[in-house]
Order: sequence, then structure tokens, then C-alpha cells
Amino acid sequence: MRKAFLLTMALCSLSVPLLAQAPAPVTQGATPPPMPAKATRTGKHVNRIIDMWLKGQPVYYTQIPAGGYEEGKKLAATKADYITYEMEHGALDFHQLREFMRGLAEAGPTRTGHRTPAVIVTLPIAGTTDAVRANGWMIQQALAAGVHGILLCNAESPEAARLMMEAARYPFAPTVPGLSQGTRGNGSQFYAAQIWGVPAAEYMRIAEPWPLNPDGELIFGVKIENPRADANVDSTVRVPGIAFAEWGPGDHAFYLLGAPSPRAPGAPRMEQQPIMVAARARVLEATKAAGVRFLNACNEDDVIDQIKDGVMICTGGDTPAADKGRAYSKRTDPV
Repeated sequence: MRKAFLLTMALCSLSVPLLAQAPAPVTQGATPPPMPAKATRTGKHVNRIIDMWLKGQPVYYTQIPAGGYEEGKKLAATKADYITYEMEHGALDFHQLREFMRGLAEAGPTRTGHRTPAVIVTLPIAGTTDAVRANGWMIQQALAAGVHGILLCNAESPEAARLMMEAARYPFAPTVPGLSQGTRGNGSQFYAAQIWGVPAAEYMRIAEPWPLNPDGELIFGVKIENPRADANVDSTVRVPGIAFAEWGPGDHAFYLLGAPSPRAPGAPRMEQQPIMVAARARVLEATKAAGVRFLNACNEDDVIDQIKDGVMICTGGDTPAADKGRAYSKRTDPV
């Protein structure tokens, strides 16, 4: 009888929806430091994205699906403000990622005086609560390689975004309403600090989400790219620590338009279909309301219109589109 009762109680506990779980309280122990009211560091940021955004400048990125030391050395001279290191569909190889970061650092600094271009990683984690909870180790492995941020793909819920933030922060980081205590562990700081060119203790202090922490050097974003994510976008982009979002037209099209097919002459492009225009508009408005930046693909023909529309992250960091955008926004920093 007792065994049956215990089994029933266990099954009942499993029936509680994960989405209903509130952030766990901070574990009692050492008192975390207060969150800085403003940046205490001077000079250039480690993360070039932050320097550009503080000047009101859009940023431009290039992308690599995989690569190690030699690819890092080559991309150290990129004109892009940051590099997306794509492991959502590319190979999940953290050793290669570490070597890529080492190549960037050893071939640096950049023409803007930063040790490396910033690197934002995408990972093969479905952006659901269960998936992020189970795979937070991937976020921690990427950060331990010395990257400058994570973009959570298919971010379907604010709970998933919250779990990403908690996996990325150290337990002793400043307390933030809406986030539980961080879970990032000791040992993750040493290689990353070498890549950033700072002491390990300083790395642990500044390996924080910006602009939530004014001294932070990490940037976190969410891809809103399916109808479930669309339904939650207003709350997802407001999770503390989220700095940017994009609308993921490729995946959105799979859900909203069906299987890809050749475009008929004169027919509107995929992203011009009314249902796709509405999906983009919803994400863009959510980012504006939350005060976070919006990412969108840009080309030479539309980059100025994209900037006027509020886009602060564009593709094509090494293309004429970026040159045209930088000229329009009167950027004076070297590229």
C-alpha cells in the first residue's frame, strides 16, 4: 500500500507543467554583489557589439558553419562586427570552437582595436523549456571557449530563455529579479579569460549579460521562428538579459508556407508573403516595446530601409550592404 501511495505521489508530481514553474529562489549563502548602476570599466569593451550599440550604430555580422584555428586566423581581419559560429545545423564540436577562438585571438587585434571580433554561437538546442533545461551544458561549453554570446534558436517560451540566462551566469553574479541563481561552474573561466585577454577573476565579473549588467560583455538573443514562439514573443523578449531577437524567416516559412517551391516569375519573395510580413512585424514590435535590438537579413538594396525600420543587426558584415549601411549611419570607427 505504501509503495502504491508513493508511486501515485511521484506520478502526480510529474504531471505539474514545467511551464508553470517559477524561478527557484537564490540559495542562501554568500550575499551577491549589487548590480552596478552604470559601467565601472573604462576604454573599449571586450565585445565590439556593445561599443557600436552605445554609439547608436547598427552592427553587421558574417557567419561560419564550422572552423578551427586556421579559419579563426583568417576571420580575425573580417570587417564584420561579429561572427555567428553556426552549430545549430553545423557540427557540434567544442574543440574546434576553442581553436577558432584561439586563431582569432592570436591573429588579432582588429582594426577597431578589439582583441577579436565578437563571436555569437547558435546551438542545436530546441528552444523549449525541457530542451534548454537538459542541454544547458552546451551553453556553458560554448561560453567556456571564450565566445561573446549565445543565440537561442526556436525560442518558444520565456521559461526557455530564462533557463539559458541562468546556465550562462555564475552563482555569485548579482541577483536579478526574474532569474534564479546562475549555475555556471568553476573551471569555465580560465580558457575564456585567455581569449579575452583578462585575468580569470575579471572574466568572471564581466562574463555577464549586457545591458542587464552594465559591466557585462556577453550578448544573448532569441530566434522567434515558429507559431509557438510567436505566441509567447512579448514575454520571451522581456526575460532579463535578452539583448536582441530575430524572426527566423527560413523556419517561419516552413511552418507558415509549407515546403519550399520554385518562385514563379514576378511572384513575391517568400518574406513578402502577407503571413510572413505579419510574423516579422509581430517580432519587430515586440522588440521595440521591450527595448531590445532586432536582427534582420539585409542586402544592398534594402539595408537603409531596414535601418530606418529599426533593425540594429544586419547580415552581410563583409559585403557592400554593410558598407552602405555604415555610410548611412555615419559610422566613423574603422572597419
